[in-house]
Amino acid sequence: MSPLNQLSAAQAARRIESGEATSEALVQACLERIAERESGVKAWAFLDRERALQEARALDRMPRRSRLHGVPFGIKDIIDTAELPTEYNSPIYRGHRPRADAACVTLLRQAGCLILGKTVTTEFANNHPSQTRNPHDGAHTPGGSSSGSAAAVADFMVPAALGTQTGGSVIRPAAYCGTFAVKPSFGSINRSGTKLVAESLDTIGIFSRDPEDLALALEVLSGKEAAEAGPIGGKPRIGLCRTPRWPLADAATQANLEELARALERSGAQVRDFELPSGSDQLFDRHKVIMGYETARSLAWEYASHREEISRTLLPRLEEGWKVTREQYDAMRDHTRRCRRALYDQMRDATRGVDFLLTPSAPSEAPASLDSTGDPVFNRAWTLLGVPCVTVPHGKGPHGLPLGVQLVGAFDADMALLGWAQWLQPRIQNT
Repeated sequence: MSPLNQLSAAQAARRIESGEATSEALVQACLERIAERESGVKAWAFLDRERALQEARALDRMPRRSRLHGVPFGIKDIIDTAELPTEYNSPIYRGHRPRADAACVTLLRQAGCLILGKTVTTEFANNHPSQTRNPHDGAHTPGGSSSGSAAAVADFMVPAALGTQTGGSVIRPAAYCGTFAVKPSFGSINRSGTKLVAESLDTIGIFSRDPEDLALALEVLSGKEAAEAGPIGGKPRIGLCRTPRWPLADAATQANLEELARALERSGAQVRDFELPSGSDQLFDRHKVIMGYETARSLAWEYASHREEISRTLLPRLEEGWKVTREQYDAMRDHTRRCRRALYDQMRDATRGVDFLLTPSAPSEAPASLDSTGDPVFNRAWTLLGVPCVTVPHGKGPHGLPLGVQLVGAFDADMALLGWAQWLQPRIQNT
């Protein structure tokens, strides 16, 4: 029988419901794993072990509140928690204690979930590398900005965790660390109490080691019915979407995706090449117009009052953001809206539509560097478009590190996409 900390969130919750395990025992197993591995992985910003155990004991005495009752979560440290510091990995906010939990944290608590601790983020969820290491090889980046959430879930320190994505900050680190993750449709999860850097892009996402967990957590956090992500009959219509940036994917990533597409076709799926709507090419490089403009203004107080405490990585990005004019910003937003409508119509077309797109999660395995969090080139366009994305671990890179494939759905079809991720999981394991 697997150690408790190695169970998926859904498996652990079922053990707790049946009386085979307790939330306290699960939390204790997670804390033991953290004690064993944290010095090398550095996934956690803050932990209060005794508080976590006390909460677990209290949950064990309560009636079940959801299908994830008693399950611990890690929370990215740009999401407010009243009982733990929230510092955004910035010296400007050292010791900061919010008065209230963020909305998503409150929803987890109301569902009987436990907040195990705060996971490491990059500075203000931007691209200045954090202290976290890839749990598969400490010389490689875990990705970012949700570095700690991805690493903690991948290393069996916690069954699930929350992160955020503005460019590629959920899907990319999940792919680098070898976990499942969902970036839902924009606005699916309430962001109140989250330190926003780009208000039209920031999306709260979920990491886990099983797609069933993602559906159950998204149900708690969004109100969408997890039953819609249940077993799917029939064969999917899959659009193989290499994107205009396909040459930036390394040979292993290209081969991994195309071999999977052929295997799924042999299993009966309808697979065809999918070209993005006209004008979509701009989304991959011009994402920075919107993100830069909004980030500079979101961090205006920090920039004006504490410039010397902002990293040398972030400061130039803020300065570039201030150079973006309102006209450039509005023009890019208008262009994005046109592409968004065109993509929805194309995916939903009665004769040529698809159930989901299959595309890279990242251009390679995790790079052998701690000076960068990797390239979000295969994530930025989907974030701009606001569509749901799921990364599924599949394959290995040349250094033996995980690769991921990304499933992209139509806007607001989050649970259907997670259903296809569950359909895909056993077929991937057999390829």
